Amino acid sequence: MPKVSVRGEQMPASPIRRLVPLANKAIERGLKVYRLNIGQPDVPTPPIAFDVLHKLERPVLEYSPSEGLLSLRKKLLEYYKRYKIDVDVDDIIVTTGGSEAVLFAFMACLDPGDEIIVPEPAYANYMAFAISAGAKIVTVPSYIENGFELPPVEEFEKLITPRTKGILICNPNNPTGYLYTMKEMLQIRDLVQKYDLFLFSDEVYREFCYTGAPYISAFQLPGIENNVVLIDSVSKRYNECGIRIGALITKHKELKQNIMKLCQARLSPPLLGQLVAEASIDTPPAYMLETYNEYVERRKFLIDRINRIPGCYSPIPMGAFYTVVRLPVDDADKFCAWCLEKFDYEGETIFMAPASGFYTTPGMGRNEVRMAYVLKKEDLARAMTVLEEALKAYPGRTLPE
Repeated sequence: MPKVSVRGEQMPASPIRRLVPLANKAIERGLKVYRLNIGQPDVPTPPIAFDVLHKLERPVLEYSPSEGLLSLRKKLLEYYKRYKIDVDVDDIIVTTGGSEAVLFAFMACLDPGDEIIVPEPAYANYMAFAISAGAKIVTVPSYIENGFELPPVEEFEKLITPRTKGILICNPNNPTGYLYTMKEMLQIRDLVQKYDLFLFSDEVYREFCYTGAPYISAFQLPGIENNVVLIDSVSKRYNECGIRIGALITKHKELKQNIMKLCQARLSPPLLGQLVAEASIDTPPAYMLETYNEYVERRKFLIDRINRIPGCYSPIPMGAFYTVVRLPVDDADKFCAWCLEKFDYEGETIFMAPASGFYTTPGMGRNEVRMAYVLKKEDLARAMTVLEEALKAYPGRTLPE
């Protein structure tokens, strides 16, 4: 039998999806499964997104330009101006989701053996994309006790070596919901300037900031305009994850040329997805406000409910629609699997993402899970009831009965 690649062996399994077979079997057994494991909102996609498909009159569904439709890039430019993100249409490359944007950024910026510094816990696929590029993720740990605030900038600087090529942030953060302050962003800017690094900034959740403070984009940090590689996606803001349209934005001309080679190799991003994304940018403000307010309510409800369960703790997330929760269990990986394989409460169970998959430091996140508050409040309420009953029944609970 031929031997598979070392790269494939080293690729981490998704902590968000690796328990899906267990969830499917639970459904086959007749259980209702509350899916808090993945950022798939139940908020309806805006009608304007469907209108373009219903009215489509194209004789051919052709390839688009490798960098994406010019009309979409112009529309994205209008969108970025609303957030005071000063870029040109030629700085924008349309990608097949935000994931391809991260992969292309790493492939074009990092050589085998290069290092990139990332605060952890972090979106698990960053590690997979780094492995694809032959690069190494070096993590700076943050902690649930202080709400996963950014580690001191000195901790970043200690990790910088001759192989360090960049810093990656996700703002607002997935999986923690942490929102970076201006002071923190300026400290990162100073490091990027001092060591001439790339700043990879994943900003796909910018619509969902709950502090009242102005949103800060990496492109708003003076002096590093050519160092920034911004990652974006329409998936979450318009509740259309399945169209797979993202964007990579850079003012670094040589980098853009290299990324375009990768874009040409994969031919083009999805045509129908681009048409839907372009229309979605004109989504009425009322829809966006209603969606925002819905997440504010869900966040308030979920965090309050979690922190009333004995032994559970979640800090208050300030952005996105995720939170990391500490549970009174011996091993969150085992507990999440047990909930799907061996437990139900009145014919229902709960599906969560073990947080260990969002860390690279061994042992971290062992008793934590990530929850996505992407379900309506009635479902969140029922899911928390199921969780509380599961914690009472779990053999590996760490609280006395």
